[in-house]
Amino acid sequence: MSNKIIRLPEVKDKTGLSTSTIYLHMTKGIFPKAISLGERAVGWLEADIEQWLDDRIAASKVANNE
Repeated sequence: MSNKIIRLPEVKDKTGLSTSTIYLHMTKGIFPKAISLGERAVGWLEADIEQWLDDRIAASKVANNE
């Protein structure tokens, strides 16, 4: 598994979600948690974001086939 950490702008680009939606989903436990990189910096494991996207795509395909 890759340990590459990506910052918020890249997470937003990859997911198409807004900042507020990302943090809301994190609070609800339906989006990967951010990793603290310092006092005022966070990032996400790229592999976690890619897995989340894969899961969303798979769920969408299942829902569309029903």
